[in-house]
Amino acid sequence: MSEHAVRHDLPVTGMSCAGCVSAVERAIAKTPGVSRAIVNLATQKATVVLDPDVATLDAVAASVARAGYGLILPEPGVADAEEKARRAEREDVRRRFLVALVAGTPVLVLGMTHGAVHVPGERWIELALTAVTVVFAGGSYYRRAWIAFTHRTADMNTLIALGTGAAFSYSLVATVAPRLVSTGHAHPPVNFEAAAGIIALVLLGKMLETGARAKTSAALRKLAHVQVRSARVIVDGVEQERELDAVRVGDVLAVRAGETVPLDGVVVLGSSAVDESLITGESMPAAKQPGDEVFGGTGNGGGAFRMRVTRVGADTVLQQVVRMVEEAQGGKAPVQRVADRVSAVFVPVVLAIAIATFAAWMIFGAPESRLATALVNAVAVLIIACPCAMGLATPTAILVATGRGAELGVLVKGGAVLEAAAGVDTVVFDKTGTLTAGRPAVVDVMAAGSHSEDEVRRLAAAAETGSRHPLGEAIVREASLKGLALPAAAGFEEIPGSGVVARIDGRLVLVGRGGWLADAGIDTSPLAASESSWTSNARTPVFVAADGELIGGLSVADPLRPGAREAVAALRALGCDVVLLTGDRRATAESIARSVGIDRVLADVLPGGKAEEILRLRAGGRRVAMVGDGVNDAPALASATVGIAVGTGSDVAIAASDMTLVGSDPRIVAEALRLSRRTLATVRQNLGWAFVYNVLGIPVAAGVLYPWTGWLLSPVVASGAMALSSVSVVLNSLRLRRFR
Repeated sequence: MSEHAVRHDLPVTGMSCAGCVSAVERAIAKTPGVSRAIVNLATQKATVVLDPDVATLDAVAASVARAGYGLILPEPGVADAEEKARRAEREDVRRRFLVALVAGTPVLVLGMTHGAVHVPGERWIELALTAVTVVFAGGSYYRRAWIAFTHRTADMNTLIALGTGAAFSYSLVATVAPRLVSTGHAHPPVNFEAAAGIIALVLLGKMLETGARAKTSAALRKLAHVQVRSARVIVDGVEQERELDAVRVGDVLAVRAGETVPLDGVVVLGSSAVDESLITGESMPAAKQPGDEVFGGTGNGGGAFRMRVTRVGADTVLQQVVRMVEEAQGGKAPVQRVADRVSAVFVPVVLAIAIATFAAWMIFGAPESRLATALVNAVAVLIIACPCAMGLATPTAILVATGRGAELGVLVKGGAVLEAAAGVDTVVFDKTGTLTAGRPAVVDVMAAGSHSEDEVRRLAAAAETGSRHPLGEAIVREASLKGLALPAAAGFEEIPGSGVVARIDGRLVLVGRGGWLADAGIDTSPLAASESSWTSNARTPVFVAADGELIGGLSVADPLRPGAREAVAALRALGCDVVLLTGDRRATAESIARSVGIDRVLADVLPGGKAEEILRLRAGGRRVAMVGDGVNDAPALASATVGIAVGTGSDVAIAASDMTLVGSDPRIVAEALRLSRRTLATVRQNLGWAFVYNVLGIPVAAGVLYPWTGWLLSPVVASGAMALSSVSVVLNSLRLRRFR
């Protein structure tokens, strides 16, 4: 096998049940050079991994065609080939349903009058109209059933073809040569209405199902089509319109008010508020200033700005979101594999039950109508048992949930992750960059004597302008946010581990540790109480002096992310234990833990030890979600039951995780777990409905209740119930779109 195996996600046409999925998977897997094939009924897509040196997409498509289905291959220059094919498929179903409706309705009316209304030559009229329905409206079911038979398999098409074919064939003989099936009647009963009605109702269910299923992928289509086609590139100060494919990393783009941001980048000029809800799930627009990151596909508000492009094409956050959602929807949850195994044996079992039903009614039925009754009941068993609902139960829920998750800023790597996340009972947070912002910021400013806080900020920032220390950068950012004009600094000198010295406006300014200033003969006692308070709350004190006099101090800390406290409370409300795991010293870790409401702290843990702590929790029977953002969190993320990476973190952490939070709001962790639990509950509801429907429906169709109640199930009613079961499963899954 080549080392450069390629993955393709290819749309499939013609599938209707779990049996169809199995048939397509087998056909693709048998193609030389294919190493992996997963087919999803809800998305109607096949995920194919192949060796391009051995296999071609044309060869895969030919294998699928031989199995009786279609594969939509990408066409150069055609962006919406799949959508066109899907529309054509829906139109074909609608057209065939209309044929069945027009031709089949008179048959149903005549058949259900039971002779009360006499129409000359009515049997021949029923025969002609039913033949039109069977051949033109239901022909595809017979073709696919035949192909399945030649491959020694059976699926939903087999059940429909056998049921309607048996009813039509018997009725044809009863009309053309009645003596062959007569049991004493000159005109034996016919069941044309069963054949015509079943095909019409199955097509109606298929039409409703495809329409509902189209809504399940609405979130992904919204993401995929939001990106603009062109951008205005600044060249020598002049705006030039270019196709998006021609834009390169480093180009400067102009974004006007009300436009969609073309690509990912950093604001270099101007300011605005950008609606990032499509990517992060945050409803409030995010303020953007020079230095802030913006994402392609987001909506610019009332301001105009210029941005430098940092990512293009498939590397943009939007396209990564689309790709991750597609990959998630293409996989199978473990619970789906159980349904697939059941479906694999379900059709043969149903065929056996139908044969037994036919035999029992031929033995025990009334002599004058035993053949017709036996046939009708066997057909009802075949039709009501079609496993459409069973095949749709899991993938439709996964499809809707992953799409809704993407809208809320949660990217999930597959149905298996959703299933695992639903059982999480312990959430472990890294500290830096997860519960905290990951970048030091000025938290407190205190002036001494008659000096002002702005004077403290201005002198400290002016002195730190030449420093690259994180504390110094935080002080400079604070002054910039306050809009303070900074005087030029002369004679700058940085004393490692102590502070900086600079001459500003003729004054000798010292900025640094209190002990260092005290050694220089400066009295820091006026801020001693503040220093003690800052230190006990995990904040770093920085003192400022000018010409030997203390003018004030600042405290710098890695501030809590907005919503960190609410995130912990929400997880506890879900019944989860919350743990803080960090490499920081215990005093700092415990201070942060107290601030957010976490009781258990694992501090002074080296990167390798984080994974060991996660494994220790799992060995104790805990199902652990690890939330982190840094390279040092990657082993722990990979070791957890579910790894959750903050999207603003490192690529390594995101690659090692199972879920990615596109934004940085830790409250989304609780929403991700709630979505997982709701999804698994929906899957169980769907499977429960599908199994109960078949378990109860098949005996009733076979006539088990007839001796006590006189009830028999008409094949037409059975086909309506079968169609309703599939539609109900899809509609139940669609409720996840309203998840809040």
